[in-house]
Amino acid sequence: MSLVVSAGGHSFCLQARRGFSISKSKLPKLSARAALTEARPRVNGSLAVQVLGGDRAEDLQAEARAMARAANASVYSPELLARKYGSRPVQVLKRTLEILVALGSFALKLLLEQRNGTLDRNKRKRAAELRTIFTRLGPTFVKLGQGLSTRPDICPPEYLEELARLQDALPTFPDADAFSCIETELGVPLDSIFSSISPSPIAAASLGQVYKAQLKHSGQTVAVKVQRPGIEEAIGLDFYLIRGLGFLINKYVDIISSDVVALIDEFARRVYQELNYVQEGQNARKFKMLYADREDILVPDIFWNYTSGKVLTMDWVDGVKLNEQAAIESQGLKVLDLVNTGIQCSLRQLLEYGYFHADPHPGNLLATPEGKLAFLDFGMMSETPEEARSAIIGHVVHMVNRDYEAMARDYYALDFLSPDVDVTPIVPALRDFFDDALSYTVSELNFKTLVDGLGAVLYQYPFNVPAYYALILRSLTVLEGLALYADPNFKVLAASYPYFAKRLLTDPNPYLRDALIELLFKDGRFRWNRLENLLVQGRKDRDFTAKDALQPVLKLLLGPDGEELRTLVIKEAVRVTEAVALCTVVDTYNSVPPFMRTLMFNGNGGGPLAMSAAELESMIELRDQVFRIWGLLRSSENFDPALLQPILQVLQQRDARMLGGRVVGGITQRLAARLLQQVLRTPTVPTSSL
Repeated sequence: MSLVVSAGGHSFCLQARRGFSISKSKLPKLSARAALTEARPRVNGSLAVQVLGGDRAEDLQAEARAMARAANASVYSPELLARKYGSRPVQVLKRTLEILVALGSFALKLLLEQRNGTLDRNKRKRAAELRTIFTRLGPTFVKLGQGLSTRPDICPPEYLEELARLQDALPTFPDADAFSCIETELGVPLDSIFSSISPSPIAAASLGQVYKAQLKHSGQTVAVKVQRPGIEEAIGLDFYLIRGLGFLINKYVDIISSDVVALIDEFARRVYQELNYVQEGQNARKFKMLYADREDILVPDIFWNYTSGKVLTMDWVDGVKLNEQAAIESQGLKVLDLVNTGIQCSLRQLLEYGYFHADPHPGNLLATPEGKLAFLDFGMMSETPEEARSAIIGHVVHMVNRDYEAMARDYYALDFLSPDVDVTPIVPALRDFFDDALSYTVSELNFKTLVDGLGAVLYQYPFNVPAYYALILRSLTVLEGLALYADPNFKVLAASYPYFAKRLLTDPNPYLRDALIELLFKDGRFRWNRLENLLVQGRKDRDFTAKDALQPVLKLLLGPDGEELRTLVIKEAVRVTEAVALCTVVDTYNSVPPFMRTLMFNGNGGGPLAMSAAELESMIELRDQVFRIWGLLRSSENFDPALLQPILQVLQQRDARMLGGRVVGGITQRLAARLLQQVLRTPTVPTSSL
């Protein structure tokens, strides 16, 4: 079995091994302060009270102490960095030369290839070279490369793919420094905390390294992440230099439309947040509160008494990285089931609460032996603005409807475009791309292909990708990539569609109500096939209920702004009722013996209705579709006729009764017209009688 922990933005999986404990002779002797620590009150034998259990008051106190230990954690400030490194010209010059030699030679190659006309042909080769350069330049550039891998507005697709392969894997730093850091940060000797700790790190990354340990007081196995010494100094100098480069790019490079300095500042703030391990612990707690309510999701607990700005102690998680298919299947688990769990959880993160894990690469998503999906490493989190959550769902609706004008306008709400940008020129480009992409059904679309194609379209226009959206694309692309290991035909959009269908059918948000109406009505006609498809897909989501699907629509229908919708619904209700009634007549007609038909239907043996075969076929199809939809609602999980009681109460309102009267009046007029038409028909004389 593999043992997995997280470090510096990444998690690592190693085979379990014995003999990891440091001997007691190598640990400092227990001090008086440590003895006092051991004497603190315990809950269930545990000094570290977990977030979602035990004594909440004690837990809050432990968290407060951890926050106090992290009070001096660094926060990104361009002004402070400018003052600090502005007075260190020699240090700045040395690092500048190191960076310029590496990146300058790369830029020179690009310039020569552009002049020789070979730039496009060698794009993949140069992208791989840039990835190697970033790795060699150290943690800041590794992080920068990872950030650029989510920016289709800055990098062409070839560079996005290569930079996405960057891994945080750097040489370890001395164990003595790590153990000294733990003691300094926590204020107690090592042997007062751990009965054993691995003599060397089991994983190392750009920002820190991880040890496996056993708590002395409880015997619990934990992962202890320790920050790399001098990391703040290294990344501070690099961001100072990179930001200066950003000003030059903004001023002289016209092909990049985004504000590069703003992007650098945003990215630097996120990296500095990763340096505060107390913040990461709080991120993990919030994530667990929001999403670990599902039995198939696991989030490790944080041990606040052993956590500070540079030391993070959390539950040890046994598991296998999600891209290790053979190891997962050897435990009787299915990769696709776990990926689907990840997709559904990610959609909740992105579109319900808006708080999401921004770095879900394979090492941070683990399959546990119990079949749960474990999320690790909460250093990089992000939030989806509330307006954007609905706009994203609406954007999917517009894509399905091929409403490219509305899609282009969505980029205002998504903050891709400023309000003063004219979207008219973008519409033809969207049409050209999506008309080809949507020749497949939604379930057949490959998410990565869609994202790459859309990025290529928008790359030609003055748009900015907000940080949250770039991270969303990265998250879903990573999940689809993981699924493709197990099934080359897997499509993340197909797996996501039940969630979108459920939200459209059940969410009372006005924006989504409008999106649902837009999806279901076209040219004054109701598209029953769309509703049937939404119900088929929505029922696949575990949270879907018929009650939730019916009530918001009825409230919207009877609301003060629903007159236009009521007119459409009345028209459709008349059409459906007519179809059901007349199809019943046809069924009755077909069940009557031939010799009786002439007597019953005005001497017309050909049929009782004045309609063509095509019209009759259309009515039968409509009736059958409506019956199927009712069957879907009735057969939904936990369906009970009592669920309709609140809906019946709504229908008893005065406006609802008036609506019903209008429907009955319309049906009466249609049937009366057909009856009159039937009475006035000239009986057909059988040919055999002539």
